[in-house]
Amino acid sequence: MIGKLRDLVVGVGYLTFALAKRLQTGRWRSDARERNGRVGVLPRRAPGPRILVHGVSVGETNALVPLVEALARSPAAPDVVVSTSTETGFERARQLHGDRREVVRFPLDLTWMVERFLDGVRPDAVVLAELELWPTFTAACARRGIPVSVVNGRLSRRSFRGYRRWRPLVRPMFSRLALVAAQTDVYRARFVELGVPASRAVVGGSLKWDAARQEADPAAARELAAALGIDGAAPLIVAGSTGPGEEQALIRDLPPGCQLLLAPRNPERWDRVAALVPGMRRRSGAGAAVTPPGGTPQAAPTPPVFLLDTIGELPTAYHLADAVFVGRSLAPMGGSNPLESVAAGKPTVIGPHHEHFEDIVAALKAAGALEVSAEPNRVMARWIADPDAREAVVQAGRRALARYSGASARTARMVLGSLEGRQPVK
Repeated sequence: MIGKLRDLVVGVGYLTFALAKRLQTGRWRSDARERNGRVGVLPRRAPGPRILVHGVSVGETNALVPLVEALARSPAAPDVVVSTSTETGFERARQLHGDRREVVRFPLDLTWMVERFLDGVRPDAVVLAELELWPTFTAACARRGIPVSVVNGRLSRRSFRGYRRWRPLVRPMFSRLALVAAQTDVYRARFVELGVPASRAVVGGSLKWDAARQEADPAAARELAAALGIDGAAPLIVAGSTGPGEEQALIRDLPPGCQLLLAPRNPERWDRVAALVPGMRRRSGAGAAVTPPGGTPQAAPTPPVFLLDTIGELPTAYHLADAVFVGRSLAPMGGSNPLESVAAGKPTVIGPHHEHFEDIVAALKAAGALEVSAEPNRVMARWIADPDAREAVVQAGRRALARYSGASARTARMVLGSLEGRQPVK
C-alpha cells in the first residue's frame, strides 16, 4: 500500500513538473516516453557482464567518462551501458559514446517503470554517480541480486541534514548498497551514518580530476573562434556555466580591450542572455555576422560579447581563453566544476559560492591553482596584464592535477570486484 501511494505521489509530481515545463517553454519534454522505462531489449556490445553506469546530467556524464573507459578496457570486457536523466545529459552522452555503447534514459522511480527498464537493460551491476539514489530502483535491484554502487560519492551538508531527518525511512536504501566510493573521508562518514555498512564504504577520490584531462583539438578551437568572429589579437575571457545575474555583471565590468564568451549552464536561458547585448554573435548561428554581396562582415557588437549556445563545446572554448571565470558562484547556486579550465592550462577564478565543489576548490586554492573572488573581472584583468602571474597559476594547476588523478582506475577495480559472488543484497 505504501509503495502504491508513493508511486502515485511521484507520478503526480512528475506530471505537474512536465506541465510547468510546457507552460514555461511552450513544448513537452522530448524524453517523456523513454523516462517511463521503455528502452526495449538492448543488444549486447561486449562479451563480459553488463554494467549500467548512470549520471544525472552533463556534469556527471562528463565525470564518468574515464571510469567508463577504464571498465571497458578491463580484462573482464564488460558491456557498459550509459544512462542519464536530463535532456542535455542524454545529448552529451550520445556525443561522448556514439555508436560504441548503448545510451538510454533513466526511468522515473515508479515501480512498473523501473521493472520495465530493468527487464530491457538486464544489468549485472549498476553504478550511480555522486548521490543518485532512488528507493524503488535500489529495492528492485536488490530483489534481482544486482549490486548497486555509488561512485564519486558526495553528500553535502545540506543533503546530509535532509536525509538524516528521515533516517528511519532512508536507511534501508543506503544499507542495500554494495559499494560506496566516496570522494572524501567526510563524505564516507556521512554515508555510513545513514546506513551504508562501513565495510562497503571507502574513499575513492573524485573522478572529476581524471575527467578534466582532455587533449586539445586545435582545429576545433580554430573553427569555433572563426564561427563566432573572435579576434585572436585581443584577450578573451571565457565564462563557463554561468547563472542568472552573472552575465550582466561580467558584461558591465569587462576589462577594457577584452572580449567575453558567455556559456550559460541552462539552455533555456540562451535567448535571454543573447538579448543582453544587441547583435551578440551566437555559436548556433542566430545573430551571426552577415556578409553582403561584395561587402564586408558586420562589426562585432560593442562590447565584444559572444554566446556559446551549444552542448559539449565548453572544453574547446576554454582552450581559446586567456582567463576563465567558472559560473553559478557569485550567488548561492552551488558553483560549477573548475577542473576543465584548469586542465586546459588557463588561469581560473570562481566566485565565493561553490558549495557543490568545495573540496576541489579548496585543493586547487591551496595549491595556488585557482583564485576565489566576488570580483572575477578584477582578478582576470590582473592576469591578463601580468603574464608571469598567469603562468604561475597555470603551472600550479598542472601539479595539482598530477597529484590528485587516478581515481577512475581504482574505482573501476572496485566496481568489478562488487560482481564477485553476486547475490541479493538484503
